[in-house]
Amino acid sequence: MDMKTLGWTESFEEYMKKITEDAKVPGTSVGLAKEGELVYHQGFGYRDVETKAGITLDTVFGIGSITKSFTCVAIMQLQEAGKLSVHDPIVKYIPEFRLKGGKSVENITIHHFMTHSSGVPALPSLGYAMKRSMLDDPAAGEVEYDIYNHASIDTYTDLLDYIASFDFELLGLPGTELAYNNDAYGLLGLVIERGSGLPYEQYVKKHILEPAGMKHSVFLVEELGDYANLATCYANRVADGAHEVYAAPIWWDAPAMRAAGFLKASVRDMLSYTEIFRNDGLVGKERILSAKSVEQMISPHVKLGSNQYYGYGLIIHPNYHGIRLIEHSGGIKGVAAQMLIMKETGITATILNNTMSAPIGTMMSGLVCSLQSLPVDTLAYTYPQYDIDEGRFPEYVGKYKAHAGIGMTVEVEEGNLVLTMNKAKIPLRSVEEDGFALNVAGNENVVRFTRDFQGNVIRMSLGGMVPLIKEKAR
Repeated sequence: MDMKTLGWTESFEEYMKKITEDAKVPGTSVGLAKEGELVYHQGFGYRDVETKAGITLDTVFGIGSITKSFTCVAIMQLQEAGKLSVHDPIVKYIPEFRLKGGKSVENITIHHFMTHSSGVPALPSLGYAMKRSMLDDPAAGEVEYDIYNHASIDTYTDLLDYIASFDFELLGLPGTELAYNNDAYGLLGLVIERGSGLPYEQYVKKHILEPAGMKHSVFLVEELGDYANLATCYANRVADGAHEVYAAPIWWDAPAMRAAGFLKASVRDMLSYTEIFRNDGLVGKERILSAKSVEQMISPHVKLGSNQYYGYGLIIHPNYHGIRLIEHSGGIKGVAAQMLIMKETGITATILNNTMSAPIGTMMSGLVCSLQSLPVDTLAYTYPQYDIDEGRFPEYVGKYKAHAGIGMTVEVEEGNLVLTMNKAKIPLRSVEEDGFALNVAGNENVVRFTRDFQGNVIRMSLGGMVPLIKEKAR
């Protein structure tokens, strides 16, 4: 792949202009490096629409859950230093960690937290952890977080107490079920603090951001001082039936859960960071991790779906448009971010947006397609039709809800299964036993249903990430 022949940029930029306009994305920053050298950057739209402020390589955006990979880099560094092992029980470092009803936690390890496989489902903790920063933000009313029925979670002790007070069933034994869990990653920040003797944020700054040359990467924008090249956050609402995007400049923060997703960075900084995974732990001449630790991070530890796996703070696609892709995304109010590492081609990339509604998965697919000389709208994954007796459809019908507040409904309409998500009705197409494909923003994903020992459908999962429990019929 000759990156100096930039013919691919025309189709990609035309595609980006269309999808950003359709989704009303205020600003997007895209950057690529080849063998560690910058070969492409383009800003689409504005970092601030009102002032028409442009986007540069150094414009700072939020990166959301890409922060999880930084947390895992820190854990691996501490393992290299002999301060911990990823296979240590969590209670070795957090003896206060407990679950309601005395459910056993002794077998839950750091590895299980890093791979979202502890068996603990996602809880509503994140909203309460962000509560103080959300209370003064009018945009808080546009999201599903119910921040008013519980006190704010401000400290690790608050988070531990909340988890211990919540009544839930474990999804399975540690290592057997995947459930994307911000609470677990929040507590990994405490593991890092106790393993290193430094607050999580200070550890990341000293051992990752500074040695990687990430000069404009911070957890709090106040740390940037008078640095003006900062993206304004935007939120979304529906007014009089029309989709509106509006400035919502308050950054949400969660002191007890910063390790789960609250870092801010520029594309330039992120292209430095991705070198860790492309270059076996080296950023320039600075060794951040050993090659062995990098390999451990990008190994496919837990299966997400037929073509995707979760490593340590990273998602691995063995065959994504013909290449092995290592990636992670992030999304929260004012943030839609994507990091990509195509190790075998020497290419790394970052896409940052200043609104959560940006179709980040579609952007990632379009970029990889362009680089692979494929039509930009080529689906990353397609799933063959699977024959199923329509008489079985009622087995899946019902309301499904995660403890974290996400809700979906499955119904039969005109002889077809239909999923209602975020008020949108999406047809489901049978592609495997208890698996149905749906098309969202031009990408196919799979909803998988889980049954109990009696054969009854008890939960569903979209993309393998967030299990939703089926409400029992009354």
